[in-house]
Amino acid sequence: MTTLALAGSPLWYAGRASGTLALVLLTATVALGIATGGRAAPRRIGRFGIGLLHRNLSLLTSAFLTLHVATAVLDPFVGLGWAVAVVPFGAPYRPLWLGLGTAALDLLLAVLVTSALRQRLGVRRWKTVHWLAYAAWPLALFHGVGTGTDTRLPLQLWLHAGCLGVVLAAVWWRLAMAGPGRVTGRLLGATAAVAVPVVLGAFLATGPLQPGWAQRAATTPIVHGGTR
Repeated sequence: MTTLALAGSPLWYAGRASGTLALVLLTATVALGIATGGRAAPRRIGRFGIGLLHRNLSLLTSAFLTLHVATAVLDPFVGLGWAVAVVPFGAPYRPLWLGLGTAALDLLLAVLVTSALRQRLGVRRWKTVHWLAYAAWPLALFHGVGTGTDTRLPLQLWLHAGCLGVVLAAVWWRLAMAGPGRVTGRLLGATAAVAVPVVLGAFLATGPLQPGWAQRAATTPIVHGGTR
């Protein structure tokens, strides 16, 4: 698929656009959290300002993510139910790739709920759950790459590459600015920073960039006179 077909419904386009914006905003949120955490926090910018920006980005991400889920469920193309939004890998259409998105959503919901209960949970428990946002980002990235039938478009490829590059830059900045100690954490961060782009590149080369990927990834018949 080299050109974007115009056969989809307005709900599909709204779902694709809101999902893309949600990924971009999630990328900015995660990158900001990584780059400004711990000793890497810039001294010229107050932590209050950083926290406020981080919070606002999280709220915008949640808003577009809600719109993305709602339009995907309401779109009659494959008839997804509301349960698919919270139960991973139960969709009749692209179950694996939709399931990754659902898993990312569940992780982000856990972060939102525990953030609302932060005073009761305590800082340590809240931070433990808050790290789940970092795990949600690669799941969301692979969800977008594997689900979108427009992944082969140059614009989408550049967008995904940009999201990947921003987070990787934040990780390597955090590792460079980290002080002594926490060897295990730095090793995990470096391993993830190497593994994610390698796995993503291999997946793109053998999957979405291959002709006919959109049809092979689906498990329901293509209807309504076109592919999406």
